[in-house]
Amino acid sequence: MAQSVGIKDVARAAGVSVGTVSNVINRPDTVATETRARVQSAIDRLGYVRSESARQLRAGRSRIMGLLVLDMGNPFFVDVARGAERAARDAGLGVMVCNSAESVSEEADYLALLAEQRVRGVLLTPADATGRNIDSFRRHGIPFVLVDRVAEGTSECSVSVDDVAGGELAVRHLVDAGHRSIAYVSGPPGFNQVRDRRTGALTALAEAGLGPEHLRELPTERLDVAAGRDAGARLLGLADRPTAVFCANDLLALGVLQAMYAAGVSVPDDLAIVGYDDIEFAAAAAVPLTSVRQPAVTMGALAADLLLEETEEGGRARPHEHRRVVLQPELVVRRSSLAPR
Repeated sequence: MAQSVGIKDVARAAGVSVGTVSNVINRPDTVATETRARVQSAIDRLGYVRSESARQLRAGRSRIMGLLVLDMGNPFFVDVARGAERAARDAGLGVMVCNSAESVSEEADYLALLAEQRVRGVLLTPADATGRNIDSFRRHGIPFVLVDRVAEGTSECSVSVDDVAGGELAVRHLVDAGHRSIAYVSGPPGFNQVRDRRTGALTALAEAGLGPEHLRELPTERLDVAAGRDAGARLLGLADRPTAVFCANDLLALGVLQAMYAAGVSVPDDLAIVGYDDIEFAAAAAVPLTSVRQPAVTMGALAADLLLEETEEGGRARPHEHRRVVLQPELVVRRSSLAPR
């Protein structure tokens, strides 16, 4: 195994002190041009790479931002990560991406790891609806920003989308198309987003003079395509099958669409489908999917900006103020919901 090159090896090769090498790396303007060139030549020749972990221990500051999301298999969170990474890179920071896979225990493990790594801060989409993981992490004093969730009952920053409004947009569209019996494929009931989208759906029904019995909820254990196919199978087994379905995200909607296609059920003629998130695959589906668009890249970038603002060193005229940023969703209508009733 090749032995790593240390700062002492560079100093020996360049014929200077360890302190001079350190100055070349961290404060090059303080070193004479000839000496700086000699040290840089030794660094290049030996392939020296400074230890970021050692630098962090000395400085007490990390150049790494943590991002902990529910499911990196969901393109929505890939877009959130893209936005966060772009903002972090512009500030000279990197992003350590972690995937809780919607697991409370895995979320706790990753939060402990991020605390051990002394990251600058964390962008977090919580899997734990009780808030216990967040309470435990808060004790480390590491700043965090909630993403895709409103910071209810906490003082931290958050960036989210108005999911109640999003649920209203989806179901109002279906009601306007003539549907009076609608299924809601909702995902795990503990997630705030799932509950808020259901609230919006019920609000849209009430505005049309329809009671909650016009919304048939089909909960799922996960928010993925396989769970959508399972919900689609249950939907097919209903004696009084609804004429439309609103899904809590696009992966569920794509699963329902697959189940309908396999059973010979026409979308949208026999069943209209509306998803949520407007991931790239929504427009590319066999039947292009109507969906409620969330500005995922913008969410990630704004969350990273809030975290950078909170953790920047000096230069602020006034202390950081925690903020709740709530973005507005947009309905994107495609063929999956366009058949007239």
